[in-house]
Amino acid sequence: MRARSTFGTEFARAPAGQRPVVWSIAGADSGAGAGLQADLKALQAFGVHGCTAVAAITAQNSVAVTRVEPVSAELLDAQLAALAQDMLPQSIKTGLLGSVDNLRVVCRWVDRLRAEGHAVALVVDPVLGSTTGTHFVDEALLDAYCRQLLPRATLITPNRAEALRLLHGGEPGHPLQAAAAPALAQALQALQARWRMGTREWAPSDATVVQDCFSVVITGGDEGQADGLACDWLQSPQATGWLSLPRVSTAHHHGTGCTFASTAAAALASGYCVADAVVMAKMATTHALRHAYPAGQGAGPVNPQPDFAQHIANLPAFTLLGATAPVVDNAAPPFAALSHPDLGVYAVVDSAAWVERVVAAGIRTVQLRIKDPADPTLAAHIQASVAVARTRPGTQLFINDHWQLALQHGAYGVHLGQEDLAQVDLQALQSAGVRLGLSTHSYWEVARAWALRPSYIACGPIFATQSKDMPWIPQGLDNLRYWSGVLPLPVVGIAGIDTGNVAEVAATGAASAAVISAITKAGDPEAACTALLSGWATSPPA
Repeated sequence: MRARSTFGTEFARAPAGQRPVVWSIAGADSGAGAGLQADLKALQAFGVHGCTAVAAITAQNSVAVTRVEPVSAELLDAQLAALAQDMLPQSIKTGLLGSVDNLRVVCRWVDRLRAEGHAVALVVDPVLGSTTGTHFVDEALLDAYCRQLLPRATLITPNRAEALRLLHGGEPGHPLQAAAAPALAQALQALQARWRMGTREWAPSDATVVQDCFSVVITGGDEGQADGLACDWLQSPQATGWLSLPRVSTAHHHGTGCTFASTAAAALASGYCVADAVVMAKMATTHALRHAYPAGQGAGPVNPQPDFAQHIANLPAFTLLGATAPVVDNAAPPFAALSHPDLGVYAVVDSAAWVERVVAAGIRTVQLRIKDPADPTLAAHIQASVAVARTRPGTQLFINDHWQLALQHGAYGVHLGQEDLAQVDLQALQSAGVRLGLSTHSYWEVARAWALRPSYIACGPIFATQSKDMPWIPQGLDNLRYWSGVLPLPVVGIAGIDTGNVAEVAATGAASAAVISAITKAGDPEAACTALLSGWATSPPA
């Protein structure tokens, strides 16, 4: 089970009861290590239906590419026309295209599908050459990539060498040669913007079907970082920063770029946002490297597996924009562990009086959530709430947002949203032994939280809620069950939880159910607390 996307996307949806469809338009690899063969393995591992359109045929094995021959543009167009009649895609992934004419066929089909109302995501893996040294593009095709294909892309996935070639910075001594990945990604997005404003000869046939700005992930797995990490730089509408994992030590890495891009396309087709799709692509590729095997005398193929998302070792650390480098030590020092990791019913209230009331009713995990930082009674509420918690053995009190006052008054813990992290001195909290809880709503937010090794992670919204205006799709019990099984720390489910479903939440294996309205808006709050505690306690084991 993998978590569903919790951000709404503008991409196409598969018909009810059908698997999402991904078109892979790429080259055929006779050695089956890369190209269409690798794409199909990755798509199948993700659980989508992969369709193939052969753009070029290669004669290759594990040590060399001996011949590359593009198919005719007419044949490529016929393949895509046949697919469009019966298997409309939710996303398209491109690899080796072979010729300018073939690239233009792809562009026309992307335009046509989008103009007909199919919001198809386009993932471009700019396959410009092989790892054995064969070049697949000339200057005309490289120019067509930049002027025609990239402006239509949702996501591009170059490695550093490919990014430099796309920027025409591949020659020794070029100013971009020494540029860091963030600068290369910015330059690629600037390139796209420039060609969108180009001459009519190169402009798309319909500007309304061109992405406003593609997302870029510059993969770093082929670079030998001294710190032993494989680090990718992502720029997307949801998040920008470094994704890092310890490098997998293997000589068998053929098809890593294909696996990465195809998994991202599969995730987009399944409804994930771009940042989530890239996190999952890194997870799947890392797991595929762990299962790679020799086949021939050269580098063997990576081997995608359907359980890639079930292993915490595959979840990357995400260091967001503002950091100048990726996480150096992927195993960051953890925050202090919870005294009572089985948090149970977790009441979220907005005053010291409410803290005292729910604690008196038997609840031992409480969050004081006063959103207005200018509230003149804020400090007094925090001080009084801390005092109440200290009189009740086993009570774990968390202060939402106001970390400085929490430190000042000796609070047990602090709970933060993703948007608050940049303004908080996390080292000061950690040094003081304060427990830290973090809110998450999607894969990339969990990856960011996981990089900080908090005391617990909250996942939500589990159900629709009226407590606050949320842009996220409810995750549901399956999503909560998934994260509770993968994350090796307590997981809190939040939003829309009440006496009618608290037992179901407990049955997922979550450590806690955070509750707001079911207590504070109940006619008899004390009775509601009793019912919630009873429902949690009587749930069958996960």
